[in-house]
Amino acid sequence: MHIGIAFDLKADFLAESAPAREGAPDDLFEEYDSDATVTAIERVLVARGHRVTRLGGGRRFLENLLRERVELVFNLAEGRGSRSREAHVPAACEMLGVPCTHSDPLTMAVTLDKAMAKRVVASAGVPTPGFVVVERAADLARIELPYPLFAKPLFEGSSMGIRRRSRIADRGELEERVGALLADYREPVLVEEFCAGDEFTVGLRGSGESARVIGTMEVEPLLVPREQFVYSLEVKRNVNWAEEISYNVPPKRPRAQVERVEKVALDAYRALGCRDISRIDVRCDAAGNPKFIECNPLPGIAPGWSDLAILWDRLGGNYDTMIGAILDEACARLKLA
Repeated sequence: MHIGIAFDLKADFLAESAPAREGAPDDLFEEYDSDATVTAIERVLVARGHRVTRLGGGRRFLENLLRERVELVFNLAEGRGSRSREAHVPAACEMLGVPCTHSDPLTMAVTLDKAMAKRVVASAGVPTPGFVVVERAADLARIELPYPLFAKPLFEGSSMGIRRRSRIADRGELEERVGALLADYREPVLVEEFCAGDEFTVGLRGSGESARVIGTMEVEPLLVPREQFVYSLEVKRNVNWAEEISYNVPPKRPRAQVERVEKVALDAYRALGCRDISRIDVRCDAAGNPKFIECNPLPGIAPGWSDLAILWDRLGGNYDTMIGAILDEACARLKLA
């Protein structure tokens, strides 16, 4: 098959946007990929006998997609510029009739807006923490949720805006943290009840009734009590992360609790219409009840670093089989040879 890879490189944005970055948060381009990730995926696809073309992202993707006669787009592209940016590539593919891996544009758009995703899963009976969307400082007056709270940008990924101080203990911290997020990211802020229990990330694959759990990873804090733990960008960037957290696969928690976590994740996956592969974050409240936090239908797949790649590896697989599984799910769904 002739497969095109859609992607957005962090290096491209850094080169193009240098003047605009003054005073911006240092995680502004956190969710974009490295050339090493694209190269790793390309290597796996070529090893499976496919012809591969790099399509890039944005306007370059559109130009290349119109020129190249690819039979399938392997989508990594995060997009740029709006809360529906992750829908750009699948929408273009849908319009042009070119098959594409991962979820469709509707699912991509809904899940990136964290409040929209919560409303959808809640309507399907999936538990999620109480939340409020704050568009301006004046909106803080209507928040009646119990402390502690948690605040993050409404439509960002890769832990952008999520720091150790994202757990909020009182009104003063709420005003300070939300004010900073509004100024830094120039988008609404999601404020939700902080879940003080165990943290999990769940990998899932398939579509519709064929959807199933790949495996579940517990993120266990080692330096702070779990009721204070934030799986923050500082933790993920720390080269000595193993001093702060333990990735437990399988989780150390009782099997009955893990099954409840996986049910929340699978129900949310289906409610949101995810397909091929996704990663869903679930955290338990202080009483041990699992709550849907957010869904990533375009999960990071950087070798040896992204949560899904770590989970897959600890389940006994390797990077090649993970990329192969994504491709196989798409081909089965699309009935491609």
